[in-house]
Formats: sequence, structure tokens, C-alpha cells
Amino acid sequence: MIMKLLNQTSLIILFITLLSCDNRKRSSDSQSVGASSERQAWALVIHGGAGSMSRDKISPELDAQYRKALSEALETGKKILSDGGSALDAVENTIRVMEDNPLFNAGKGAVFTHEGKNELDAAIMDGSNLAAGSVACVTDIKNPVSASRRVMTNSPHVMLTGAGASQFAREEGLEIVPPSYFYTERRFNELKELIKKEKNGTVGCCALDKSGNLAAGTSTGGMVNKKYNRVGDAPIIGAGTYANNSTCAVSATGHGEFFIRWTVAHDISALMEYKGLSLKEASELVVNTKLVKAGGSGGVICVDKSGNISMPFNSSGMLRGFAGADGKSGIFIYKDEN
Repeated sequence: MIMKLLNQTSLIILFITLLSCDNRKRSSDSQSVGASSERQAWALVIHGGAGSMSRDKISPELDAQYRKALSEALETGKKILSDGGSALDAVENTIRVMEDNPLFNAGKGAVFTHEGKNELDAAIMDGSNLAAGSVACVTDIKNPVSASRRVMTNSPHVMLTGAGASQFAREEGLEIVPPSYFYTERRFNELKELIKKEKNGTVGCCALDKSGNLAAGTSTGGMVNKKYNRVGDAPIIGAGTYANNSTCAVSATGHGEFFIRWTVAHDISALMEYKGLSLKEASELVVNTKLVKAGGSGGVICVDKSGNISMPFNSSGMLRGFAGADGKSGIFIYKDEN
């Protein structure tokens, strides 16, 4: 009788062990980096937008250009962090590289509004003290992410918009350019042809520095053919941008109205803080379950206080990359890349 009970117990333990292993295997199928509570010295993750991105829609030449541009941005942040620089410096300067590249819908490559103008939004947040700054509907600030940082550090406000934001940036000595600077033939043709395809080229960056501080930033030109000074989630703290040293840093890209209403970036942090979920669990629950049920498309990049990285998205592709002090790094575009 005793031997029979022991055999039954052994079978139960074996079954539980096999089930646990299978669950761990399934949970690793989605793209994430690291799953450790032991903090690595620094970590960096970037995105260049999410949307309808598949190999049959992106030529090999454009694929190579995207990967090169993402790599250049990633290297900028890597150097700052590996040299002991701050997460805020890494985020700002990495995003500036993408703002200056016409491939992305941010800065130089911003899409056109219905009126044939460029209106840019950006935000940045310091996870060490929850300080944040953002600008929206600006038309002449070369690097909106830098203006956002000045709003955070040199004003009592969180968000400035339009002409007021430009005046503030000018007083802060930031580079002001004529609106024509943002004109690119590729983006103007998108407006003329009234392209309706899902194409979100927002850029973002999240970083963990050697001091254990987190930061996040996002910059965008918004939606092509937008009207009425529409503002998306990128400059909205808690929607498209969020950072908190106790949990994680998040930058989002996608259909902004959904990210605003579902406060996507903060929701990921809240699930970690109040429910005890891991970065991977929280980010995938929000992006692949909550957002999908709501009808929203897009993705997020995020890094937690230990340097773990997660990059979930529910669209067909998302321009993304990561690097860490452990030597691991990668650049990806399509859903089937790991």
C-alpha cells in the first residue's frame, strides 16, 4: 500500500514538472530578452514604428536601410550607457538620431497633415523622480525630444503645445528650422495619394543606466492626413511614454487613440507594481490581450529595473532593436524574427 502511494506521488510530481517545463517553453515564444532579477549594468531598447511590415511589402533595399538606421541609433545609446552616461542622455540622443533620419515618421521624416503641414509630438520621462516633459503640434523645432527634455528640466510644466512650445524652445536656445525642413518627397507623396495603409513610424527609446535609473522617450510626426491639430499618444505621459525606477520604462507606437484610452504605458507599470507581474507578462498582457480586444494595433518597447527587455506588438511588424551590458543585441523588423 505504501509503495503504491509512493508510485502515485512520483507520477504526480513528474506530471507537474513536465507541465511546468511546457509552460516555460510556451512563454518564451514571444520576443523578450532576459528574465532575471539580477540587474545588468545597462540596457537599451529602441523602436522605429509598428504597422503593416512584411517581406513582400518592404524591398531588400529598404530593409537594409532600416536596419542600418536602427543600428546607428542603437550604437549612439550604447556608447553613452557603456561609458557611464545617464539613461536620459541615452534616450534623448538616440531619438535625435532617428529624428534626423527621413526614414522615420519623426523629425525630418514626419508625415504630412491634411493641410500639407508637419506637426510633431514628443515626450521624455525620468524614472528616478517621475519628472516628465512633452511637446505637441510643433512645426519648427528640429528635435522635439530635446524640447521635451527642456520642458521637463527648465519649466514648471509637463506639456507645451504649438507656438508656445516653439517660443519656449527658442528661448532655450534649441535649433529652430523653417517648416520646409521637414519636407520630404516620400512623405508628401503619401499625402497626395491618401495612403490608408497602417503605417506608424513613430520612434522611441527606453534605457537603464549604470546608476539604476530608467528613462523613456517617444517622438512622432503623427498620422498621415490627420486634421484639427490631432495629438496622439506619444507626448501623453502614461499612454505612449512612461518611466518609473520601481518598475519599467515604456515607449509605444501604433494607433494612438487606443493607447491613450487604455493608458497602455502606465498599465504595464501598474501590473508590475500592483500585481507582481514580470515585464514580459505585463507587456504581453496589455499589447496582445487588452489592446487586441479593444481593437488597437501597435506595440511597445520596454526595459525593467533589472535590464530585462520586452518588445511585444500585435501588428505584422515593428522596427526594433536592443543592446545590453551582457553583450547581447539585435535588430528586427518582422514578426517571425527573434
